[in-house]
Amino acid sequence: MQDWNEALVGRYGGPGPRYTSYPTAPMFHENIPNDAFSRAMDDSNQARRPLSLYAHVPFCRHVCYYCACNRIITADRALAGTYLQNLKKEIHLLASHVDKRRQVTQLHWGGGTPTYLSDAQITELVYDLARHFNLREDDRGDYAIEVDPRTVDRARLGLLRGLGFNRLSLGVQDLNPLVQQAVNRVQSFEMIRDTLGWARDFGFKSINVDLISGLPWQTEMTMARTLEQLIYLKPERISVYGYAHLPDRFKIQRQIDEAALPSPTEKIRMYVRAGRMLQQAGYRFIGMDHFALESDEMAVAQRNGLLHRNFQGYTLHGDADLLGMGVSAISQIGNLYVQNHKVLGDWQAAVEQDRLPHHKGYQLDKADLIRRDIIMKLLCDLRLDIRAFEQQWAISFQDTFAEAMIQWRDFADQGLVVFNDDALLITEQGRLVSRALVQPFDSYLTNKQTKGFSRII
Repeated sequence: MQDWNEALVGRYGGPGPRYTSYPTAPMFHENIPNDAFSRAMDDSNQARRPLSLYAHVPFCRHVCYYCACNRIITADRALAGTYLQNLKKEIHLLASHVDKRRQVTQLHWGGGTPTYLSDAQITELVYDLARHFNLREDDRGDYAIEVDPRTVDRARLGLLRGLGFNRLSLGVQDLNPLVQQAVNRVQSFEMIRDTLGWARDFGFKSINVDLISGLPWQTEMTMARTLEQLIYLKPERISVYGYAHLPDRFKIQRQIDEAALPSPTEKIRMYVRAGRMLQQAGYRFIGMDHFALESDEMAVAQRNGLLHRNFQGYTLHGDADLLGMGVSAISQIGNLYVQNHKVLGDWQAAVEQDRLPHHKGYQLDKADLIRRDIIMKLLCDLRLDIRAFEQQWAISFQDTFAEAMIQWRDFADQGLVVFNDDALLITEQGRLVSRALVQPFDSYLTNKQTKGFSRII
């Protein structure tokens, strides 16, 4: 059982990267060679790696005051129709670089609100993806869609299941009516209960629920009540994200009454209480903000050393190349990251000119690949086999990471890590702040840079 130590959270819970990539997205730049993507795809096709597809649907009908996502608030459905046609053009452009024999093992639609689209538009997009990529015809892939419970009913969930989606991610955030009103996202417990029930009736194999801690009017007790209600519903996965109040960067957050925000001490108590309750209810602490039932594939993968991270977070498909489509989407092909334009007009202009809408990216060299490997292994497996690592990369670990290990000695003195000549290990106590423990291996991170990231806890 994890030791949910409030003092430890307070000490190491400051800002830091989530490491969905290494180097992290702030390091991306515009000076990527014009042929970098096509060369990466040629190598990728030759390696015959499986594919992971991400489609970004940026539209929402209502604004949530806490949101920092790339989204467009509109009731004008015509905008979504135009976006969909351009998204199909980008799909065609991307698919022209892909060996059609490569199987899509993972598919994820995010936003925004993917279920902002109409039933006909959702069906049209699925069919277009199936025409251009090798989607699985069985149910063994991980095909997920993010759902706003206010936008679906039983019939719509049946449609999504029939189209091949087998995982759902529900944005719940909090079940307290006062908190919901303060962030402009009102959805009853009964709505969440019914949505989960319908999803199970249709055979969705895994349901994730997102919560946010640190919202206005939240307390340790209100958070505990929300968790009691969700634990009763038993979704396979629960994520508890910390709210980052940055009204200078995200203007909509100025709608939030800062006087109603919980204190830093109360936020720590909420997180600690949440972790204890979830573990007592049979959820495994995967790391960072993520919990999964011990029977869930994510928990099984971590126990077996098969868990990975990419721009979709923790994943079972680390061997797959990720192709992102839509405004702001990011792709990861081998040692190349590329990100689409974040501004809708710029993305649209590129696609309408039959150009891939890539705006910036990063080409990893060997040093980057080595550091990415160690960071991801520690975050996912919580250990590193030094001898195997040295053999894989033909390096001396001690010579390469002498400076980082100075900080790790301090971590070891606090019981957060254990290491010797053969292995590095993050302890159960250290798992709570694993994002902080891998930062010494990040050669790009400075104290000044950490301020641009969300809090670790």
